[in-house]
Amino acid sequence: MKASHLRADVLAGITTSFALVPECIAFALVAHLHPLMGLYGAFILCTITALFGGRPGMVSGAAGSMAVVIVALVVQHGVQHLLATVLLSGLIMLAFGLLKLGKLVRMVPHPVMLGFVNGLAIVIATAQLEHFKRDGAWLTGTPLALMAGLVAATMAVVYLLPRLTRAVPPALVAIVGVGLAVAMLGLPTRTLGDMAHIAGGLPVLAWPDLAWNLDTLKTIAPYAIVMAMVGLLETLLTLNLTDELTESRGDPDRECVALGSANIVSGLFGGMGGCAMIGQTVINLRSGGRGRLSGVVAGVMVLLFVLFLSPLIERIPLAALVGVMFVVAQQTFAWASLRVIRKVPLNDALMIVAVTVITVLTDLAAAVLCGIVLAALNFAWQHARALYADSHVEPDGSKRYRVHGTLFFASVTPFLQQFDPAGDPPLVTLDCAHLSFVDYSAVEALRTLRERYERAGKHLRVEHLSPRSRQLLKRAGVARG
Repeated sequence: MKASHLRADVLAGITTSFALVPECIAFALVAHLHPLMGLYGAFILCTITALFGGRPGMVSGAAGSMAVVIVALVVQHGVQHLLATVLLSGLIMLAFGLLKLGKLVRMVPHPVMLGFVNGLAIVIATAQLEHFKRDGAWLTGTPLALMAGLVAATMAVVYLLPRLTRAVPPALVAIVGVGLAVAMLGLPTRTLGDMAHIAGGLPVLAWPDLAWNLDTLKTIAPYAIVMAMVGLLETLLTLNLTDELTESRGDPDRECVALGSANIVSGLFGGMGGCAMIGQTVINLRSGGRGRLSGVVAGVMVLLFVLFLSPLIERIPLAALVGVMFVVAQQTFAWASLRVIRKVPLNDALMIVAVTVITVLTDLAAAVLCGIVLAALNFAWQHARALYADSHVEPDGSKRYRVHGTLFFASVTPFLQQFDPAGDPPLVTLDCAHLSFVDYSAVEALRTLRERYERAGKHLRVEHLSPRSRQLLKRAGVARG
């Protein structure tokens, strides 16, 4: 690697580590866990996925989407059950990657991706508003003005510094600069130390202390499955976004294997489970991090903060980190989608809006799954409407139907409506040169059509089947002429 690339990765990793700490602490507190569990998880997940994952430049950590899933488990059964759940979810992720199922993310339509990105940008921005509260009440007067002023100053540095120089990441300069200004001027604003004290030792290897039996498995399995699906989904969608931002291609299966392995190690060393973090990934990429070193530096720096640098890190103003995350939200939002929403088909426009709203109101997994279902229904509806037939009477008095389109569950009714068994001549030919049979519903549709003609005392002949359609009908026992 060139020295300039190494320098860019190191600086990007340091910048990203500052953004990782408050997020992971906040998510640990949401899950009713000690903040160090979030930081240990961030160190392990970020480092392992950076070293062995399929997407250099992507950052993983203790993500909020995972924290929300495990709250009930921690409250009802305790931390040891959580660690066992993290282990099991890691095994599921590992199996997903080894079975090479990561490529399924390609089935996510572009409108769903746009909705996912927009919804996540809104979630990132609204999550920062909690820092404008104290003891559940909104800041007012001087504290509010100071907080807003420092946030605005941070954002100004991030936006304006690249016009002067690109030698250092603007987010890093903003965080350090605002932190120094607050310390030198003695400004009374909240710091990272007000969230939690992060000093600690090295994570310790320990097997989860609980009874490993069928009852335990019944308890943790549902949470582990949900954690794995949410983590895989968010990671693979973030990988897709990273591919677009860097104009390169990652390996989704390798990323799944690395993520699963990282979660297993995190569970063994007392860390939270996690996945790719889109906000921190965007910070890393915007700061120039393109190689694996950037993620490794980010992960190792989190551990150094815990071991040696906690007195300094705890003095970083929350306003500086909030300002950086506001910029990340603005840069993550797909503003182009607002310009094209009137130009795309109505179905796609509604899908973008629906996925965005569901992401904000519920969670990422529910939003993307709903988006995929909507896209599948829209696809089925459009293809069902596209099926049509033309017919003519042959010189020998028989009638030929030439059907165009795809025969599957949604197009069965339009297909059967094309024929007139009562009014057709004794011999009818179904020309399938332009018709594809896709599923069992298509097989049953042909069987039903044939039975209708038989009840009318007439014969239906099928011609020009494609090899795939013939094989499908042959297996079902209806491939006779």
